Amino acid sequence: MPPLSRLCLLLLYPLGTIGRSILRFLETLGRVAAFGALSLSHLFRPPLHLEQIRKQIVETGYYSLPVVALTVTFSGMVLVLQSYAGFQSALATRAIPELVVLAITRELAPVLSGLMVAGRVGGAMAAEIATMRVSEQIDALETLSANPYKYLIVPRLLAGAICLPILVVVGDSLGVLGGTLIAVYKLGFNADLFLQYTREAFDLTGFLSGVCKAFVFGTLIALLSCYNGFYASGGAQGVGRATTNAVVSSSIAILVFNYFLTELFFAR
Repeated sequence: MPPLSRLCLLLLYPLGTIGRSILRFLETLGRVAAFGALSLSHLFRPPLHLEQIRKQIVETGYYSLPVVALTVTFSGMVLVLQSYAGFQSALATRAIPELVVLAITRELAPVLSGLMVAGRVGGAMAAEIATMRVSEQIDALETLSANPYKYLIVPRLLAGAICLPILVVVGDSLGVLGGTLIAVYKLGFNADLFLQYTREAFDLTGFLSGVCKAFVFGTLIALLSCYNGFYASGGAQGVGRATTNAVVSSSIAILVFNYFLTELFFAR
């Protein structure tokens, strides 16, 4: 091969790699969208497996409550300490309650709760469904005329969409409470004034935007986790790969959608 041809191949090889990666990403995105549309279509068709829905709500919501509560509470505490260190020199300590309540309700509670649920519940969802796939239990369900979408996917989608907003509301309360405790008992703020400033700074639009974000994040976590588990292959190694992909893709989706939802709610 002439030297010029080899040089052209070397220059074009990175472009080919980028192109193949983009095509694979678009193919995966299309498969996820089709999987999500099919799953949501079964949401509006009877019957609903109420026992499976109850089980998934308990698993997603109740068992995730401790980790979400600890995460958001300590985040509120750290936020007060960091903001006090920055605002003290500027004599703007009154802005601390406003910063705490707005940051927690708009961003910290929904994002941190989503990431915690993605790691704890999303991985478990993907591992469970992937194990059923590689052990042919899903094929057995279809053989017994049981719809795997209604039995496996729909309960998890409902649990994610229902539970994460509730967890975020709890996280909002605990995050503000944690910040208040640090401000009052460690930094010497007046409790009545701090609570008064917090109430004045509370923004219903910001609070509702956090709840809406949680609804979207919960649906995304369940959808991506179920998708990775449902299309797993390759035995035990495939189960591990599906679990990792579920956690990573859910976390990235939360951060990406958080930007677009913030743009939607607060861009002027």
